[in-house]
Amino acid sequence: MEKAQISIRQLFVMIIIFELGSSLLITPGTIAGRDAWIAVLLGCAGGLFLFYLYQGIYQCYPDFSPKEYMDDMLGTTLSWIFSFLYILYFAYIAARVLRDFGEMLLTFAYHDTPIIIVNALLIFVSIYAVRKGIEVLARSAELLFGAMYLLGALGLVLLIVSGSVEPQNLKPVLADGVYPIVHSVFTQTMYVPFGEVVLFVMIFPYLSDRKGVKKTGMLAMIISGLVVTLTVAINISVLDVDLTLRSQFPLLSTIQTIKVEEFLDRLDVLFMLALIIGGFFKVSLYLYAVVVGASTLFKEKNPSQLAYPMGFGILVLSITIATNFSEHLNEGLNVVPLYIHLPFQFLFPLFLFIIAVWKKKRREKLKPSEEKKQ
Repeated sequence: MEKAQISIRQLFVMIIIFELGSSLLITPGTIAGRDAWIAVLLGCAGGLFLFYLYQGIYQCYPDFSPKEYMDDMLGTTLSWIFSFLYILYFAYIAARVLRDFGEMLLTFAYHDTPIIIVNALLIFVSIYAVRKGIEVLARSAELLFGAMYLLGALGLVLLIVSGSVEPQNLKPVLADGVYPIVHSVFTQTMYVPFGEVVLFVMIFPYLSDRKGVKKTGMLAMIISGLVVTLTVAINISVLDVDLTLRSQFPLLSTIQTIKVEEFLDRLDVLFMLALIIGGFFKVSLYLYAVVVGASTLFKEKNPSQLAYPMGFGILVLSITIATNFSEHLNEGLNVVPLYIHLPFQFLFPLFLFIIAVWKKKRREKLKPSEEKKQ
């Protein structure tokens, strides 16, 4: 791993931008219908539990990379296999996020452009950032964080001023009972976007201050959860539930309804900027995890050399994972959470957490006896 350090404040900003990345673009919790915002809120609570597992493993091995502490817990062979599977997982999710933003740009700006061209432009920017290292990514996140939230606040104010928000569209609450919400939490919102912070196990070793990881990370996730919940509630308030569920990109459809004094409208192009910032950081962090993981696994002394081949692989995968956007969405909502996110975000980290805590307690018990012998 590269010799770099990031501050706890930079971690806070990176988690928020990462969480908001594609969750603002594709509405999570659609199974719950009108109560999708409740499903997102509860999904955030589940995500906090997952983050507790991830940082708990890190606290047991603060001086180790993920590959090194899996060597200690599982042995070299199993550690290599699971590390390789996680590299494939990060690459696959990066390709899915890249496809999301490529489809958005085709829909709203570049109608006749082949998707491979749009995706290539996006991934090349991420490759450039990854080659510069995690410190550059962290500083870029700090710089663009303010612009992203300024645009978000401006959009909220303009929606209220234009009179587009209709809170009664959120009623009746729990009209279909609790089951759709619970089903949505355990099949969608707990994993996307909140469980995706599993990626940050690759970032934790670079922190200059290790003590504030749990508090900072959980605060960032709570803020992200509240922002996503508010966004989903506003989308339903403006578009109503039927149009929200039918729209490919509900937030941009919501922004298109802004019309103030007959001259301020068609602002969706401006707010695409905030979405692209989030998409850029999400793809870049996934690519960074792939590059660092592969360089550690295959003992590459210069990780930046892997950025181009890994980025090209993610680009090809983003085109081939689905023949059209509907198939891509269906796979992302119905197949990926249970068959891919569940084992990589919950089952295996829980297994590692149990082993890590057991080994830590065992080391603490052995220390007094070793000191007595000395």
